[in-house]
Amino acid sequence: MVRFAIVGDPHIAVPHTIGDPNKRVHLVEVSIPALEQVFDRLETLDIDFLLLPGDLTQHGEPDNHRWLSRRLEKLPFPVCVVPGNHDIPVLNADDRSIAAADFSSYYRNFGYDNSHTLYYTREIVPGIQIIGLNSNQFDANGKQLGRLDDEQLHWLETVLGELGDKFAIVLIHHNTIEHLPGQSQHSLGRRYMLDNAKTLLQLLRNAGVRLICTGHLHVQDIVCDRDIWEITSGSLVSYPHPYRILDLHRDRAGKVALSIETERVEAVETQPNLSHFSREWLAKKSPPFMRRLLTEPPVNLPADKAEQFIDDLRYFWADISRGDAQFSFPHFPPQVRQYFESFSAVEAIDNCVTLQLSVDRPYIADK
Repeated sequence: MVRFAIVGDPHIAVPHTIGDPNKRVHLVEVSIPALEQVFDRLETLDIDFLLLPGDLTQHGEPDNHRWLSRRLEKLPFPVCVVPGNHDIPVLNADDRSIAAADFSSYYRNFGYDNSHTLYYTREIVPGIQIIGLNSNQFDANGKQLGRLDDEQLHWLETVLGELGDKFAIVLIHHNTIEHLPGQSQHSLGRRYMLDNAKTLLQLLRNAGVRLICTGHLHVQDIVCDRDIWEITSGSLVSYPHPYRILDLHRDRAGKVALSIETERVEAVETQPNLSHFSREWLAKKSPPFMRRLLTEPPVNLPADKAEQFIDDLRYFWADISRGDAQFSFPHFPPQVRQYFESFSAVEAIDNCVTLQLSVDRPYIADK
């Protein structure tokens, strides 16, 4: 058995980098105490390695990258990271953020030891190969995109051809499979997805890769596209402050299975009611997001009509973030009701589950 952990989007912010809380949704004030609590817990679990699927820092500040890389050095187990959009928000360094090309220099011991690129592969324990991808690109105007460049895709094809019998775990920030209804088609959801996800999934499928770990969306969710499972993990600085413990093992039938448990940071010293506070914080921040869901396709309500539903939806995103949500809005008009209830989980698999990672037929196994 191999045991590992996933900590999603920790958004580390040392005190002097923390800005106005009214301008953000994330509770970066708790980033360091929450992460320290998680590290203390992981050190009791005899894990084999830790994965951090991006948004390691608040906005790519050098001091935040420096703090995290130094803290990771002290852990008793290997760590693999990849950059998120917050880690390299600009192509060239500015007065706040590092240059995109400098990211790997901060994390030489966490995947990038032999790499001059923002992607790498590493056999983290015998038989387990981590493939760390960079899903952050920039267009000619410096706008950030969620995409894999052609050079990286060619490299990946070569790496996949050399896997042999190793079990591969792909680590990437952007989602490659939809985790929300119509995510790739909606203006709000599309920015969390990889533009050329289909190309990546086909390469992985051809090579027999079955597991992808992502972040970015700040939601606890597990989905399967035919034979590939994607686990996206909620942010450590957003409700419900989760992290995952995973056991990769052989089940009773001798097939590869992955058992997943979710734990949460419920309180820190500076915020003893963290879980309640952060749920209410998300509710407070939700109206602009809910207005867009109500007024844009497929719902398309007039702005004045949309206002009457916003208060009923104040906990909607918090419940999605927690995972395994069930929604019922019987007093909504049929079209509005159908849309929002479609976000309900079909099966309760987002937090605690065992997945059968077989090649011929992926399914949820008995625990």
